[in-house]
Amino acid sequence: MKRPSLEVADIFAARGAEYRRAHQGHLSLGQLKAMSAIERCRTASLGGHTLHCEQCDTDTIAYNSCRNRHCPKCQAAAAERWLQARQRDLLPIPYFHVVFTIPKELRAIAYQNQAMVYGLMFQCVADTLLTIAGDEKHLGAKPGITAVLHTWGSNLSFHPHIHCIVTGGGLRPAEGLAPQQDQWIGSRKHFFVPVKVLSRYFRHRFLKALRRAHENGELRFFGEQKVLEDPGWFDEHLRPLKKIDWVVYAKQPFAGPAAVLTYLSRYTHRIAISNRRLVRFRANRVTFRYKDYRDGKTRWQSMTVNASEFMRRFLQHVLPKGFHRIRHYGLFANARRNDNLKLARQLLNVKVIESKKDKTEDGNEAIEKDGCAFTCRQCGQPLIVIEILVPQHAPRAPPQRQAA
Repeated sequence: MKRPSLEVADIFAARGAEYRRAHQGHLSLGQLKAMSAIERCRTASLGGHTLHCEQCDTDTIAYNSCRNRHCPKCQAAAAERWLQARQRDLLPIPYFHVVFTIPKELRAIAYQNQAMVYGLMFQCVADTLLTIAGDEKHLGAKPGITAVLHTWGSNLSFHPHIHCIVTGGGLRPAEGLAPQQDQWIGSRKHFFVPVKVLSRYFRHRFLKALRRAHENGELRFFGEQKVLEDPGWFDEHLRPLKKIDWVVYAKQPFAGPAAVLTYLSRYTHRIAISNRRLVRFRANRVTFRYKDYRDGKTRWQSMTVNASEFMRRFLQHVLPKGFHRIRHYGLFANARRNDNLKLARQLLNVKVIESKKDKTEDGNEAIEKDGCAFTCRQCGQPLIVIEILVPQHAPRAPPQRQAA
């Protein structure tokens, strides 16, 4: 794939040091690490390899990737590994795409309490889908759910929401001790469960969980939000949100399992902005493309901001350390995933797909790649490593405790 003429790394390399000085003491360790990783990714700073193709008799230098999950250049490979791992989980059934969004009145609270609020969003989304789908009035079974957190709008604004890929059906366990009577209950072809029911239940569960977190002293408030530390003001802030409709919508089911995988690989490892959406970087001004959804239509527009504002928008989407943005529930819950999928295949008369696998960074299983790790872009033949390039900058050691 041809390298874009402009990358996020170019902007950080040109203006990152200035931005760090201007915002010293106001950037988190995660944000600083993301900036440093993006600036150094696939440069001599991280070292690499000199590769030789015996067919073409040419040498190529390949620099190491930073592997930071917020880096635009590192997500394609991560998405491919994740995609291969999920292929064996697919079932020949419809899949639905459901999106849950919190109101704009809660975004400031979410930004100041990211780990807590994001965690509550996941919990409430999973509880909403499993509860409503498990109701006999709707599906009456436990579906499989893959949930992915996105925190951005197309113009890099802060807009936390969760995308869910849900199986069009689920397992209904047999009553008592009769596992042979387990059933697979399929949903209607073009309908999962009522969106209004999902929206109202999610609103109820999330506001209740948020109020409980406030009562337990688990929320922090700064600046203009400081007044919300008072329980009375906090309740007053939440009261209007009980009466408005929360944005929850379900898209049309996918055109088969293959389309689900293609879609998932794009969404699971997407970051706030890709390099290909950047238009130009000139005179400290960054122009990028974004989707305008006003009036119910989707149009591509261009936006120009100064480099400092671009970096601020980008960095507000750096996730808290150790936070998992991809989670699985119901049939796909990691504790019983294999058993649930095995039973589902039996009930659906589907053959088991055998595959080699190991563990990826996030603990999920991944397919082992056969053959050479490097291939020639000209002829496709395997490349051999003839030299290891040592990183130019050694990792910084942890700070030493000063003697008393």
